[in-house]
Amino acid sequence: MTPVAVMVGANRIVSAAGIIHPLGSADLSPDDEKALRRRIVEQALQALRTEVVRPTVFTRE
Repeated sequence: MTPVAVMVGANRIVSAAGIIHPLGSADLSPDDEKALRRRIVEQALQALRTEVVRPTVFTRE
């Protein structure tokens, strides 16, 4: 979905876990899924604090 976000001109794009489960994964244990969700939300907050001038993709570390 990242190419679509770039194509429509989104300024800040945060990579998610996947299309079906953007903020989680059915394959993970509840604790691991919570950690994944936390990392994605923290990355989104960092993206909001970052000044951008063109579409920028923020990826999980």
